Amino acid sequence: MPEQLILVDKNDKEIGSAEKMEVHKQGKLHRAFSIIIFNSKGQMLIHKRAKTKYHCGGLWTNACCSHPLVGESTEKAAHRRLKEEMGFDTDLKEITAFVYKAEFDNGLTENEFDHVFVGFYDGTVKPNKAEVDEFKFVDMDDLKKDMKKQPSKYTPWFRIIMEKNIDFGL
Repeated sequence: MPEQLILVDKNDKEIGSAEKMEVHKQGKLHRAFSIIIFNSKGQMLIHKRAKTKYHCGGLWTNACCSHPLVGESTEKAAHRRLKEEMGFDTDLKEITAFVYKAEFDNGLTENEFDHVFVGFYDGTVKPNKAEVDEFKFVDMDDLKKDMKKQPSKYTPWFRIIMEKNIDFGL
């Protein structure tokens, strides 16, 4: 059965559900999450999205980003997808949320109410090759400089997160 996403209003109130690709074709506002992971050196885990992803393939982004399924809490979904995408789980804390809209060349649109979670992890990362082409831990200063120099290498939501100067609790 096709994946069903949670449609929300601008206050994140659930207003229905719809099939994932239809949501992105029609640009409907839906619930999503982004996970930011740091190691004990204060470096952030980023990954390059698999080239085969339905949008933003080959772009660098935060450790994990996805959508909760109908009937699933956002936090539970974050833990599920972190394990599925990056091969590990860790404690996560929601630190902020925001709405953004990004249109892509392939006709798809992300229109998300994005919940941002942060966690810390020093263990082994075992990425799912269907989701991740490569990954690395990077120093925050280097990441910010590269984002300013080459913003098109990064996903729109990740650039927004980094521009917000969020206190990640380092």
